[in-house]
Amino acid sequence: MTSFRARQKWRPSLSLVIFTVLALVATLPLLGLFFFRLYDNQLIHQTQAELIAQSRVLAAIYAEEVKARLANGIPLGAAVPPEALPDPGDQVTPIRPALDLAGNDLLRRRPDALPAANPADQAYIEIGARLTPIIRETQKVTLAGFRILDPQGVVIAGRQEVGQSLAHIEEVATALRGEYSAALRIRVPDKPPPPIYSISRGVGVHVFSAMPVIVSDRVAGVIYTSRTPSNIFEHLYQERGKFLLAGLAVMLATIAIGLVFSRTITRPMRELVDRAVRIGRGDRNAFQPLQHYGTREFAQLSDSFLDMARQMLRRSDYIASFSAHLTHELKSPLTSIKGAAELLLDSLQSKSDTLTRTEQKNFVSNILGDAERLDAMSHRLRELARAESAPQNEQTQLSTVIEGLKSRFPTRIITASGCLERSIGMSGEKAVIVLAHLVDNAIRHNARSLQIEATDEAATIRITVSNDGDPISDANSDKIFDAFFTTRRDTGGTGMGLAIAQAVMVTHGGSIGLLPPDRGVAFELQFPAV
Repeated sequence: MTSFRARQKWRPSLSLVIFTVLALVATLPLLGLFFFRLYDNQLIHQTQAELIAQSRVLAAIYAEEVKARLANGIPLGAAVPPEALPDPGDQVTPIRPALDLAGNDLLRRRPDALPAANPADQAYIEIGARLTPIIRETQKVTLAGFRILDPQGVVIAGRQEVGQSLAHIEEVATALRGEYSAALRIRVPDKPPPPIYSISRGVGVHVFSAMPVIVSDRVAGVIYTSRTPSNIFEHLYQERGKFLLAGLAVMLATIAIGLVFSRTITRPMRELVDRAVRIGRGDRNAFQPLQHYGTREFAQLSDSFLDMARQMLRRSDYIASFSAHLTHELKSPLTSIKGAAELLLDSLQSKSDTLTRTEQKNFVSNILGDAERLDAMSHRLRELARAESAPQNEQTQLSTVIEGLKSRFPTRIITASGCLERSIGMSGEKAVIVLAHLVDNAIRHNARSLQIEATDEAATIRITVSNDGDPISDANSDKIFDAFFTTRRDTGGTGMGLAIAQAVMVTHGGSIGLLPPDRGVAFELQFPAV
């Protein structure tokens, strides 16, 4: 038998898919901002590292010039604190870039130079003169700004501010105490940058590096350098190949997200809508499972929808068949009543008695018999309507059902055994209706006694109802549950009893069936257990 249920496997829930996609979309702007900030910091670190390297080379040259003049009594600056001196055992003492835009490292623009309290010593002026050609040639390539300061913070070499003091600037003051210092300061450009540059703070800052020159554990001067970090957009252009690959990756990721949405939501939804349209047109091939379910919710929705559609189709077929049978069953007694009534009317209107007293009595008896048949049929139809009503938390004990059945047929021998103390998921009234139709059917087929045996099977209660009446032929065994099928129409049978019993059982999640002939006349009922 073909299964119409969705194949059981792990599928993401619809809420999980939506949450994941929304979370990815929400993080894209944050990732963009994080990228720009991270890249800005990387460029600042790169700039600071370059300034440290250049300053260190000039500091080494400066120190050699000072050492050459120690014998002539060149004055040195403040003593370097012991904690600031490198360990003599260390072979390398790197200075790592540490400026960060995200921290509190961004300061106001650099203060202007002030007049020096005391002019620089002549020896330092000579050193500055010797180093000036070096820093100018270096500046042509590195584009950095160089100022060489004596131990008091007076500029002795540089394009500007020579002879003025920078000792009041924070990073210079720190370097004059023997410690390396750097600072990020706001840069005032010559002209306002384009609006797009506002996403990168790196273009509006200056990196300042103050490298102390240490001679004989004393400060001999400071190499004060500065430079604007590289422009992020210039770097993006230079690395355009890599960023094109990154853009392609983002595009592929977007396409992948779209495909996920298409497979998990759009495609199953379109297919389910198409199935609904086909089912509405009466296409019976539309009840096959969907090719793709996508999410758990769509699998459950598809199963529920197709189950409902199949149930409605079965109900529609049942109503069509039932209506045809009902019309046929009503036609015979109505025709008989109408014919008898017309003959009686003709007899009353005729001046001569065309019908004898006995014939008139027979016609009236036929009318009453057919009326009783119609009344019995209407009673059965009301029972069928109640049988197909949806159950609502119904339950009853089997022993109560058996007692009700015995009281309904007091002249018949009904024996019961098994787990009669168990409860079934059906009201006592409907359970009695089911068993009563089986008893009534057995009585009409000359049964004198009935045996009821109940067996507990955990989720269900299996009940076998057998009798000693006339056997059911093989030709009739496949039709006994059809509405209006009866072999006792002449004795008032409506053919509705077993159909009603089956409707009650199916509506309540149970089943009823005829057992093989070797068991005699026996029916097996499966009741839901409570």
